[in-house]
Order: sequence, then structure tokens, then C-alpha cells
Amino acid sequence: MGRVAGKVAVITGAARGQGRSHAVRLAEEGADVIAIDICRDIGSLRYSLSTPDDLQETARLVKAAGRRVVTAEADVGERSEIRTALQHGISELGRLDIVVAQAGIIGQRGEPKTQAWADVVDTNLVGVINTIHAALPHLSEQASIIATGSTAAMMVMRPLQEPGRDPGGMAYMVAKQSLSHYVHELATNLAPLGIRANVVHPTNCNTPMLNSEPMYRSFRPDLEAPTREDALPGFSVQQAMPIPYVEPEDISDAVLFLASAESRYITGMQLRIDAGGYLKWHDYHA
Repeated sequence: MGRVAGKVAVITGAARGQGRSHAVRLAEEGADVIAIDICRDIGSLRYSLSTPDDLQETARLVKAAGRRVVTAEADVGERSEIRTALQHGISELGRLDIVVAQAGIIGQRGEPKTQAWADVVDTNLVGVINTIHAALPHLSEQASIIATGSTAAMMVMRPLQEPGRDPGGMAYMVAKQSLSHYVHELATNLAPLGIRANVVHPTNCNTPMLNSEPMYRSFRPDLEAPTREDALPGFSVQQAMPIPYVEPEDISDAVLFLASAESRYITGMQLRIDAGGYLKWHDYHA
């Protein structure tokens, strides 16, 4: 217990899924939490996002762990909104030590197609950058920045069979690849300040985003209206280990490690929690 005791963490996408799991896990280990989420749907997406009630449930769980929490409804794609939310949280909790840029969406088969592309990039890449840049003035030595990537960032997808068929889906991969490069260079430039930056790369994770109609269609394009039961066998194609997905708590354990002093000399890491998914796509290289 107490691996991040006395620290304050900001977590985006905190209302449900991985973000909620991270908030609760860090709170259990002593951190106070600034929990941020958009709490409304985005028009181009074909599944529902979190609600204000979801965010309040996260707050309840953090409080149940004995820690303080400040919540804010904000769109990470808008720098001014994330800056305002962060400043409010810091004014209440007094400091900032941990940044978990978790907010993410997937726009597979989103419409209009060009808007689906823009919404995914604005959330998954620009939103990460906005969160980190809003946080940087408040960070000092021993602070930790953790961004959520994806095993999709490491997949080889060329040649495309039908260019332009699903820009929202391709935007997910582009955004995750780009944020991985961004954090690599960020870590290099923050290292002399004693501030660390790393990326965690989950494979399929058992969250509302995976359990949604667009993802079912992605894994079972042969069916007109696939269900979760139809898609479940296909989930395993992402991993080398014989499982369909990992749990949010599996990612939270990695986030906790990277937030704690146990990883004090680890920076610039691309940490895969993928049940061997990367191994299916790449040969060994140093």
C-alpha cells in the first residue's frame, strides 16, 4: 500500500473503462485524483461515450478508497477546456505529480468519414498532447507522464486493400503511432529535468469501447449485425496467448508501476500489455 502516497494524478477518460480503473488503482495506493472526461457522445461515432453519472461513479469509488477527487467534464481536444479543468483540480488538491493521458475513442465505420478521421485524431493524438502540455508547467522532478497507446500502433497494415474505406479506423492507428513517437521525443527532452514519460500499449481490453457494435463489425465483417458472441472468438486474433482480451486492471497495474518510484529510472518506454500480440507481427530486433 502507499506506492503513490501523497501524490496527485490527473486522468483523462476517467469516467469508465481503463480510465476509471486507473483512478481507483492509484487512489488505492494513496494518490488524490483529478478525473476528467467528456461525458457526452461524439456525432461521428457509432457507439455511446460516458455520461456525467459515470464520472460521478468514478469519484465515488476514489472516495471509497479514502482519497480526494476533483471531477471535470472537458473535451481533451480543446486545449482551453483541459487547461481550465486541470487548473481547477490543482487549486483544490495543491499539486500535480502524475499525468495519465488515457482518453481515447475509435471511429471505425464512423460517419461522416472525414469527421470520423478528425474526431479520432483530435482525441487520441491532439488530446494527449493537450493534456501533457497543460500539465507541464505544474510538473517537477520525479513527475511521471503516462500515455495510452495501443498494440495497433505496432501492426503492419500495408498495403491497404481499399484506401479511404474507413478513415476513422485508420486514424486510430495513425494517432497511436504518432503519440508513441511524440512521447519518445518528449521523454528525451524531459529527462534532464528528472521528469519521466512512457507509453503503455494495451491489446484488446474488456471495456465498453471493445464491447461495441463497431468493434463487433470489425472482427466479424462477414455478418450484417454481429453480436458480442459472434465477435468473441475473433478477439483472440490480436494476441499470441490464448485469450480474447486483457482486463482494465491489467493496464492499471502497469500505470501504477510507471507512476511510482519503483520505475524512477524508466523513461521513454513503450510498454506492451498485449498477451504477446506484438510477437505475432514482428521478428526479434535489438
